[in-house]
Amino acid sequence: MDQSLERDTWQIVVTSVRRAARVVKTSGRRPQYPNWLIVAMFLWAAWHDRCLSWACDRLHYNTLFRPRGRLPSISQFTRRIKTDACQAILQRVHDDLASRGIVSPLSYLDAKPILVSAVSKDPDATRGHISGGYGKGYKLHAYITQSRRILLWLLWCVSPLNTDEKTVARELLVPLLPPPIDPRCAVTLADSNYDAAPLYKAFDAHSDGGQALLTPLRGEQFVGPGGRHPRTLQNMGQQRRASVELWQQHPDLLRYVIAQRNNAEGVFSVLALVLGLHALPGFVRRIHRVRPWIGAKIILYHARLLAQESPAAA
Repeated sequence: MDQSLERDTWQIVVTSVRRAARVVKTSGRRPQYPNWLIVAMFLWAAWHDRCLSWACDRLHYNTLFRPRGRLPSISQFTRRIKTDACQAILQRVHDDLASRGIVSPLSYLDAKPILVSAVSKDPDATRGHISGGYGKGYKLHAYITQSRRILLWLLWCVSPLNTDEKTVARELLVPLLPPPIDPRCAVTLADSNYDAAPLYKAFDAHSDGGQALLTPLRGEQFVGPGGRHPRTLQNMGQQRRASVELWQQHPDLLRYVIAQRNNAEGVFSVLALVLGLHALPGFVRRIHRVRPWIGAKIILYHARLLAQESPAAA
């Protein structure tokens, strides 16, 4: 990351953190170390792939971010970042940065494996299928807009690696989807892992038909020359029947549309290559630590995206 982009990214982060901290009120006396500072230190450590104790050493700051006065001790810092006030600030920052950008009726469902060492003793990390074999770790499930935002704090989640993507999408993500911008053309694209009748039905039930799911069809090689049995078509639900019909009538057009899902792969590539979210560092273990760490990376990703789109936004 070049220095100007780095500076603009961090300025966007700090501005959003300070704005959120002014809204989130804490009860009782005023803390010695303000909430915005605690959150900024946490994001600074995540940006540099360092543990929380690293952030409590003044030698690890530079002209980009140099807090005034004393820094909290390690025990104070680790305790404060877990408080409801600091977690509320992180949520507001995420919602603030993710909500900016071009609004589009097209969106994507996807998941990314985030690995730990194969010999890790983390009891929450599980073995599961990844591209080219098997790995051990966690999985980030995300609902992504066409403007490459991971929409809303509640529309992404982290689970053990062996968790089924369709189940997470149906039970956790789809019920929280916002109303479609234009019900006539609101489409969510996903890969063939998400081709399942229960997920299509969940989209249909949640949005009253206003949000459509489109995936490649699985198991087409097992469909006979006479087509699917009428009862099979009836049981799969209205949306998937429509999808099957569209794939039969306009396969080239749908392949072109599905190719737009590469935007989701681009989001995950930036998270992995630029922000280091291809694997977890050794000090991030157990799911209650993994989730806020990944959340911090997503916040930094959105800030970087804003800095690239509009340098004046800093």
